[in-house]
Amino acid sequence: MRDIYSCKILIVDDEAALCNMIKEILMQAGFLAVYTAQSCTEARRAVGDIRPEAILLDVMLPDGDGFSLLQELRQERDIPILFLSARDADADRLHGLGLGADDYIAKPFLPQELVLRLTAVLRRSYAANLQNAGECLSLGETVVDWGSGLVLRDANSTPLTAKEYALLRKLADNRGNIVTIDALCRAVWDEENFGYENTLMVHIRRLREKIEDNPSKPRWLLTVRGLGYKLTREDRQ
Repeated sequence: MRDIYSCKILIVDDEAALCNMIKEILMQAGFLAVYTAQSCTEARRAVGDIRPEAILLDVMLPDGDGFSLLQELRQERDIPILFLSARDADADRLHGLGLGADDYIAKPFLPQELVLRLTAVLRRSYAANLQNAGECLSLGETVVDWGSGLVLRDANSTPLTAKEYALLRKLADNRGNIVTIDALCRAVWDEENFGYENTLMVHIRRLREKIEDNPSKPRWLLTVRGLGYKLTREDRQ
């Protein structure tokens, strides 16, 4: 797999128009291989023929239900499956997640939300298999997607600002080593520390809020007093 956008995505929904709309949304977002099926029978055939890397699955299908199909498919392959359903009751959502679904998205949905949540699941599932390690930065359960500038945590995606991106990239390029305050200021403002130190501290704090479980007790982005900051190579816990 070159990157997540080369993953084969299968959409399973009995409404042809909705299948085509979702397919268009994903292809406009950059996904290269998107397939559709409109029943459990077609989905089984597609899974055998194309070997998808993720499935967007409706709950209500003409020849069965998505809950049962998920259990059936998972007996053969541990493939990421996201429910995409008009059944938005808490009981349905909890039942789907309890069966092992990677996410449960209620219809109607925002196109951007669908893309972000699918991307987050794919990153969690396949980040370790990406051939180009520079495309993402792994910080425990958190993944930074350099291509989109998103911080992916659980099912949530948070965008980095331009300055946060520049700071984190500089720290990641020197991961495990101290990066001085002057070097970070040059990376962000193209000049050394002339009155930027307090502003830098604000950006560091906001960056920690996006990548750390507890920003007050950072595990990844550490302060080296009197020198600068360091992005650790491993979780210290």
